[in-house]
Amino acid sequence: MTEATSCGGVVIFRGKILLLYKNYKNRYEGWVLPKGTVEKGEEYNETALREVHEETGVKATIVKYVGKSSYTFTTYNDVINKDVHWYLMMSDSFYSKPQREEYFCDSGYYKYHEAYHLLKFPNEKQILEQAYEEYLAIKKANLWGHGKYF
Repeated sequence: MTEATSCGGVVIFRGKILLLYKNYKNRYEGWVLPKGTVEKGEEYNETALREVHEETGVKATIVKYVGKSSYTFTTYNDVINKDVHWYLMMSDSFYSKPQREEYFCDSGYYKYHEAYHLLKFPNEKQILEQAYEEYLAIKKANLWGHGKYF
């Protein structure tokens, strides 16, 4: 078994959530949140920002840490136990451009309920719920977009 760590973001602009659509050789299809593997010497928050930018073209800002999800999957010759650290992030526009090299063929911002139902994986739905509750609390306190988070 191999241990792996990734980091990603729930990116929000004007109340909508950024998603990516992946189509890997017609074997894997589905909407996901942007995330990727931690590189040597990189802090988790740096990984999250870099991966969001690489996969979507979005230069986001971290608002706060949301939490960790864990899952296991099997590859051709190994079992991978993966932890993903998630951050609530803010974007400053609806711009996004999916990274074709990683088999992303679409990206966009969706209303919460649309994003929730589009997401392929239950653990990402759970993180979306947590992040969106945080977003609503920050917005209600009139702090969203003012750089005065916590």
